Amino acid sequence: MLAALGYIIAIGIVVRRDPEAGPAGPRHYVKARLIAFAKTWPIVIVFILVIGGIYAGWYTPTEAAAVGAFATGFHALVFGEMKWSQIGSAVLETATATAMIFLIILGADMFNAFLALSRLPAEAASIIGDSGLPALMVILVMLVLYLALGCVMDSLSMILLTIPIFFPIVSALDFPAWMGFADATEIAIWFGIIALIVVEVGLITPPVGMNVFVINQLSRTVPMIETFRGVLPFLMSDIIRVIILVLLPAITLFVPRLLFD
Repeated sequence: MLAALGYIIAIGIVVRRDPEAGPAGPRHYVKARLIAFAKTWPIVIVFILVIGGIYAGWYTPTEAAAVGAFATGFHALVFGEMKWSQIGSAVLETATATAMIFLIILGADMFNAFLALSRLPAEAASIIGDSGLPALMVILVMLVLYLALGCVMDSLSMILLTIPIFFPIVSALDFPAWMGFADATEIAIWFGIIALIVVEVGLITPPVGMNVFVINQLSRTVPMIETFRGVLPFLMSDIIRVIILVLLPAITLFVPRLLFD
């Protein structure tokens, strides 16, 4: 919700400064809107099937992803949005991406074994704990590092390679009382949410944000510099959102506290 609000505000500011960046479209009446909304029923069904299944306990989030992929693929075949001849290439691309992910996981497991044998996380936590640096300063350094890594690495690689080092350090930090952490579990949840957000923000961080290159490939006539310029308002919105979530942990912990307290 906070992300959506930030993006809406960013879009509003950009459009007010440059109305040509978001010109008004033709006006549609209620009947046309209802007809357009009715065409979204497959999306609604898939959403209910995936999210509803997770909350009902029918399957895990990973299994829900498979259910969602099967449902969308089935719909595409039934309604002719995907031809049988395209299934082979889709399966091949999926296998290629899956193999790449498993190689990343394999490399991360080897790296984790090295960390366990070398005791690097424990030593790093001890050194930083004895350095006297404020906890928020240490968190700031980690977040900046995530933004830098996002320029050259994908999100899964960053998480698998950094969390085994960063998490013991965060667990050993002495956070100020005004942040309101009740126990180490809340610190772990808070840091996990912040890390995931910053990892994704890093993927659109200039000058090498990987997702920006992906978006630019969808419209080859748009220069890369224009794509980066278009991303900047959303990047600023994300940075402000991260600052708010870091300084006000209660926002990220509200739902866990509501569910488990």
